[in-house]
Amino acid sequence: MTTKTALIVGATGLVGRELLIILLQRSEYKKVITLVRKPQGIYHEKLVEKVIDFDQLDENMIDYQIDDVFSCLGTTIKKAKSQEVMRKIDVMYPLMIAKLTQNIGAKQFLFVSAPTANSSSRIFYSRIKGELEDEVKKLDFHSVSIFRPSLLLGKREEFRLGEKTAELLYSAFSFLFIGPLKRAKAIQGHTVANAMFKSAQLAHNGVSIYESDQIEQLGTN
Repeated sequence: MTTKTALIVGATGLVGRELLIILLQRSEYKKVITLVRKPQGIYHEKLVEKVIDFDQLDENMIDYQIDDVFSCLGTTIKKAKSQEVMRKIDVMYPLMIAKLTQNIGAKQFLFVSAPTANSSSRIFYSRIKGELEDEVKKLDFHSVSIFRPSLLLGKREEFRLGEKTAELLYSAFSFLFIGPLKRAKAIQGHTVANAMFKSAQLAHNGVSIYESDQIEQLGTN
């Protein structure tokens, strides 16, 4: 009998949308909760969509027992408009969700980071991703899974010129990404989502970090 309940934040993004579809289709979860800023227009008997203000997030907004928490939150400096707002979305919101769900007994926390994550980096993006990793590792989850995909491929809601250009270049020179460069190979958002789902079913102890080539292997097998 299926008994697990999942929570997804970032369900409107490239990886989050794919993950939501997977969790709704699979029998391992009886309920899937999403925290969103506005309704997605998705209806399913297992789906509980909660429209919230992330700046007012507290434990009263998560009134279900959660087993597995998936965070796919993330933005760009162009969309956020400032480093302060970007840090709030990429670090503070996921960390608040992690702390709140840990307090109500969630067992696993799985989230999308970056291959360059390093809290000591001089590069802002790499630094905030590393900061989130460091802080989540301190929490008392049974299991933490960190996913560091390289360039994400797939259909996004918003157009990103830099990523679209990189995607075209990758398509032209994909044959180069073998051997030591395999970790830098672009990866489909669906593959990342499937790897997150599969990792959650492993129920391992402690912290697991999946680099992009490992995500590819787990998500396609």
